[in-house]
Amino acid sequence: METQINWEDFAKIDIRVGTIIDAQIFEKARNPAYKVWIDFGGEGIKKTSAQITNLYDLNELIGKQVLAVINFPPKQIADFMSECLLLGAVGENKDVTLISVDKPCENGLRIS
Repeated sequence: METQINWEDFAKIDIRVGTIIDAQIFEKARNPAYKVWIDFGGEGIKKTSAQITNLYDLNELIGKQVLAVINFPPKQIADFMSECLLLGAVGENKDVTLISVDKPCENGLRIS
């Protein structure tokens, strides 16, 4: 069983809804990945590196609303600065299925 957390621990994680506005092949990544730009409304546009190439084509990502943690410190990945963490379900083959909202909603809404 994973370590249990309390409400205060969970409240520290800032998970927001955002819309993917751009995605490009991340050629310098060690493992196949995309560079992804996400619009979080009032929280701004943030970018991330995502190893989601097995299940997603670039064209289907644009306009997709996703969930991401936006309060991690920036992380350098090759020549790219990742500013958030896309959330997804990781399968046995390490394929990532992105977590998204089932109805369109405002970018930047906080998940609680």
